[in-house]
Amino acid sequence: MDFTFTEEQQAAVEAARAVFGGVAPDGVPSPAITAGAVADDFDRTLWTKLADADLLSLLLAAEYGGAGLDAIALCLVLREAAKVLARVPLLESSVAAVAVQAYGGEELKAELLTRAGRGEVVLTVAANGRTGHDPAELAVTARRDGDAWVLDGVQTAVPWAENADFTVVPAHTGDGRTVLALVPRVHAGVVLGEQISTTGERLGELRLESARINARDVIDADGAWEWLRELLATGTCALALGLGERVLAMTSAYTGKREQFGFPVATFQAVAVQAADRYIDLRAMEATLWQAAWRISTGAGGALPASGDVAVAKIWASEGVRRVVQTAQHLHGGFGADVDYPLHRYHAWAKQLELSLGPAAAHEEALGDLLAAHPLG
Repeated sequence: MDFTFTEEQQAAVEAARAVFGGVAPDGVPSPAITAGAVADDFDRTLWTKLADADLLSLLLAAEYGGAGLDAIALCLVLREAAKVLARVPLLESSVAAVAVQAYGGEELKAELLTRAGRGEVVLTVAANGRTGHDPAELAVTARRDGDAWVLDGVQTAVPWAENADFTVVPAHTGDGRTVLALVPRVHAGVVLGEQISTTGERLGELRLESARINARDVIDADGAWEWLRELLATGTCALALGLGERVLAMTSAYTGKREQFGFPVATFQAVAVQAADRYIDLRAMEATLWQAAWRISTGAGGALPASGDVAVAKIWASEGVRRVVQTAQHLHGGFGADVDYPLHRYHAWAKQLELSLGPAAAHEEALGDLLAAHPLG
């Protein structure tokens, strides 16, 4: 077996590093020292650089100006983004666009995808349901009315909802199916309420009150929401991995120069053992991430559906990133709480990623259901 990344995937990583190399994590707005939302908008300058580097169109086909790469390439870029706490909707916009490409109608694809790849249209996804714990597709109802769909319900904690042009909203129909509606930010029957994330970024409570969405802008295809949700969760795992890797590197650098009793604290056995445990966490996060991304990219079969691999990856990502930042704070001592040092920002982002799309316990339950439905021979 060949576990190396392709030349195209490696080129995407190099392009990402070139763009993110100019981002200073200690310049990212801090929720610890900012009342309310840390900013009104995402980093538009960085967004433009990503578009210029063709990193917003990685997964799109050549006919839409894209590179035609896969979920693995996207996860490689997201990993780099998280290392610098990049304040852009790269994950949400990318997965929403590729879902439109895979399942949307020709008219919708022609109108939306090229502009999304150029960064001119920003997309996000409502994936947290009404409370953050219930299935997102059950939080909104959809009924057909002539040439439109009428949506009613509430989606909470929608990332970048205040700034995205369209939000992809899963909704359930009367016959138990799930459709995906592209809801404009400003539209009759659409009400946005501000919420604040753990990172200090603005989230949106999206209320739909008999909002009529043109049928052209609604994806009514079997499996579209499940596929989109799995790709979104896998991308979240990639963000957690990149963040954890940078935090462990920061911890290694700090403990290597911080001295007690005349020796660097990194030479103390208790410190080394804790750092080694966190390294093991990161390697497990990495292995399960690439397994999930590979299943999504190739459609390869397995003992369980791909959702099983995604659940395993998210369990490791949620638990692993939490342990990494907690250990980092412990080994940094009081310095880790200094708001002039970026570690507290990473801690806030890690907590957000840990709970995004459900904590480890939720995915353990989902994995248990899959194992019960697909007994392993």
